[in-house]
Amino acid sequence: MTARTAPGEPADEWVMLAYRIPREPSTPRIAVWRKLRKYGVYQLADGVAVLPASPRTREQFDWLAEEVVEAGGQAEVWTAAPTTQDQRDRMRAKLSEDRAAEYDEITGAAAAARSLPDPAGRAKKLAQLRSRLREIDKRTFFPTAQRDSAESALRELAAGRPGAAPERARTEAR
Repeated sequence: MTARTAPGEPADEWVMLAYRIPREPSTPRIAVWRKLRKYGVYQLADGVAVLPASPRTREQFDWLAEEVVEAGGQAEVWTAAPTTQDQRDRMRAKLSEDRAAEYDEITGAAAAARSLPDPAGRAKKLAQLRSRLREIDKRTFFPTAQRDSAESALRELAAGRPGAAPERARTEAR
């Protein structure tokens, strides 16, 4: 069933995982927590996580629900829609803020890598950061300006233009 919205308003359907997993052994609980972080979920409440609905996010939650049940827990996957614009905006803003912070980390790491004296070290760091960017992109549901900044910082690093260390650059700018 698809969430109904006012005419002209885009549908805003979310997939929700409600779960409960035993505390012991802790390994399955930690594995679930790590996967939820990897998926970039909005934690609605303890044991309730949501993501914008898509075939991929539904499949991710279905698989995770199976893991929870196999670990002796309980899990259900539902589709849902926020009932107010405030709820919708809060979830979208939180997901965007989380991804923006991750993209900012990429930008900072790329700037720091530009000061590495060894071209091989810069190349290795560039490969790591590109991989991290792709991982973040997989869990980015709403565009952020910080994504463009991270991409630009990686292009500068790839161009091989060594830069001043971030600390020195800030000091010199004063």
